[in-house]
Amino acid sequence: MSEPVQTPQTFPPRIFSGIQPSGGMTLGNYLGALKRFAEKQNEGIETIYCVVDMHAITVWQDPDKLRNQTREIAAAFLASGIDPARSILFNQSQVSAHAELGWIFNCVARIGWMYRMTQFKDKAGKHAENSSLGLLAYPSLMAADILAYRATHVPVGEDQKQHLELTRDIAAKFNHDYGVNFFPITEPLIEGAATRVMSLRDGTKKMSKSDPSDQSRINLTDDADSIAAKIRKAKTDPEPLPDTLDGLKDRPEARNLVNIYAALSGQSAEAVITEYAGAQFGSFKPKLAELAVATLSPITTEMNRLMADPAEIDRILGRGAAQADAIARPILDQVKDIVGMIRSREV
Repeated sequence: MSEPVQTPQTFPPRIFSGIQPSGGMTLGNYLGALKRFAEKQNEGIETIYCVVDMHAITVWQDPDKLRNQTREIAAAFLASGIDPARSILFNQSQVSAHAELGWIFNCVARIGWMYRMTQFKDKAGKHAENSSLGLLAYPSLMAADILAYRATHVPVGEDQKQHLELTRDIAAKFNHDYGVNFFPITEPLIEGAATRVMSLRDGTKKMSKSDPSDQSRINLTDDADSIAAKIRKAKTDPEPLPDTLDGLKDRPEARNLVNIYAALSGQSAEAVITEYAGAQFGSFKPKLAELAVATLSPITTEMNRLMADPAEIDRILGRGAAQADAIARPILDQVKDIVGMIRSREV
């Protein structure tokens, strides 16, 4: 008879999140993710951050570009304030527990759950049959990314809430199927004035690195002149800023710029409106551009410095991977015991 598996009833707080290396980083990535990730280091909670390169290959990637983009994302983490002495930073493919637990979760999750994922529908379009199996199943791997560390909280944008709900479903089903309380039901962290930064050309669409127009976004690699020019040309309307947030209800471009200013300055959107009530965009945009340049230029400079020394980035990721593996490996071993898999043990 196998020995019973000891399963905890409470879970120490731990934050996990990851970014896919599928293109350049934007202001939206910084305000919606990186800035918040760095702030979480000051809250006394263990933080684990990952460049999810295994997710990137759900669609074909040029190998050299994938390596470069993985390093660039890592550089963005570091330049934005992620401290390897206070957080674990690594790339996903270096920790095999992600793939191993991902397979186990493939056998827990239901196919119908995957077909309901709106991002799969959006990415696969009318040619779902030609998509990779990985594209369909990657929310199960995302669940493994999180639960390999039994993370209790995940900072997510609104567009990722459905995937986190799936993670919660997989954790609950695993616990139920095996009669354990092994995985936490992970909670989302959605907060801040600009967790969803919108396009500078269309305030109804999210700022995206895949948008064909470079004028729609501010890249973390943009120089000061480019940042200022993009903000100056950002789409707005002819009306002045109102004296309450309600006045921005049907003005998506105006609301987007106010939200960006609020997030960059650490103020609430209400405080920004109070300060600039009645101002025309001709006077508001230069203030926003000045703030954006002051915030982002040091990040760009540090990213450039790091990218000039890829071996150092690789060393940081390697050290982080070893730390991550030290946490995930014992958790995976316990999962295998619960499932009934035989594994060798040292005498």
